[in-house]
Amino acid sequence: MKNSEFFSIAQVADILGVSKETLRRWDKNGTLKPVRDDGNNYRVYHKKQLEEFEQAKLLFSSTWDEEHSVEPNRNYTLVELFAGAGGLALGLERAGFKSLLLNEIDRHACDTLRFNRPEWNVCQSDISEVDFEKYRGADVVSGGFPCQAFSYAGKKLGFEDTRGTLFFEFARSIKEIKPKVFIAENVRGLLNHEGGRTLEAIKNVIAELGYTLIEPRVLKAIFYRVPQKRERLFLIGVRNDLADKFTFHWPSPFKRILTVKDALKAGELYESDVPPSPGQKYPEKKKQILDLIPPGGYWRDLPDELQREYMQKSYFLGGGKTGMARRLSWDEPSLTLTCAPAQKQTERCHPEETRPLTVREYARIQTFPDNWVFSGPLSAQYKQIGNAVPVNLATAVAKSVVRALNKIELYHSEKSENLIET
Repeated sequence: MKNSEFFSIAQVADILGVSKETLRRWDKNGTLKPVRDDGNNYRVYHKKQLEEFEQAKLLFSSTWDEEHSVEPNRNYTLVELFAGAGGLALGLERAGFKSLLLNEIDRHACDTLRFNRPEWNVCQSDISEVDFEKYRGADVVSGGFPCQAFSYAGKKLGFEDTRGTLFFEFARSIKEIKPKVFIAENVRGLLNHEGGRTLEAIKNVIAELGYTLIEPRVLKAIFYRVPQKRERLFLIGVRNDLADKFTFHWPSPFKRILTVKDALKAGELYESDVPPSPGQKYPEKKKQILDLIPPGGYWRDLPDELQREYMQKSYFLGGGKTGMARRLSWDEPSLTLTCAPAQKQTERCHPEETRPLTVREYARIQTFPDNWVFSGPLSAQYKQIGNAVPVNLATAVAKSVVRALNKIELYHSEKSENLIET
């Protein structure tokens, strides 16, 4: 339905960020009632029905193309921490940033970075051992620091109080480099971690370092040309002396929601079908059970006796457990990829074939290019891809930062011209 005025129930659930069950409830109480599509008699929603919803309005009035045409006024420089397999770094590179340093402790991820970008300065070490003073003046510091609990007893939650955590090292890099802007990303769970105290501590440190924080926002990858229901929390900060010249706007959503078909087949996202690559296999017994799951289905689609056999004690517990025995659907975005595609709690079975997604299929759903090669054993490759920031999401955020930096550059150049004239 990509060129249609009509949207399926699954598409509307993704666009509005609600469950299909909620849409069924809205249908019953008259909040939002689907119509019959004359072509195939499916229950669908017309575009006009959705325009009163803010997220749909943003999608239909997308300025994606305009935003992505923006080029940096000069080569903005970047220091990337916790770089992983390079999802965030690649997105920033596409937006026009030049990396001065990429720090990562995992050797397989470092091998991946070095293989794909021999010119990048990749430092494989514990972040606490890195001297950031030599990178003072870089325009941007970026990275996804792992979220660790802080100790709160009798503390003011300042910079020194976070010592011993990886956030402290991220903050130390900002203190030593003094970048114009920092970009930090994390899991959405950081918003409510320890009842919100962890984020409050982070905000206190950012203020103490002399930075103004844009109100953190959870971005849903499906809105940024990523065929995956993944959410990441972004924190963007600007140095206080530049804050009044820094106009930041979060990226506009892409024009439509992409699906697993967009990821694995030739089309808008990739020019060819996904190339063959290694992948994990299911044990025969598990394969026999998953053979019975339809596209988009999960354990509830099995006969009751097989549900009990597969789920064991979990069968009697509450909650939907919708990731278990889950087969993806061609016509919907993928569920969030994890570090292993065949774990029982977070099944990611191919839509058609009864097998876990391959490495290349994983990479495409994370919007890595096909020529981005992952190093290490199979399990390490899955882990690198599963932990990455989707490249297209990173690019969208990076383009927003470029637009804001361009305005700062324009202000400084105009100020210099005025000084010369006077």
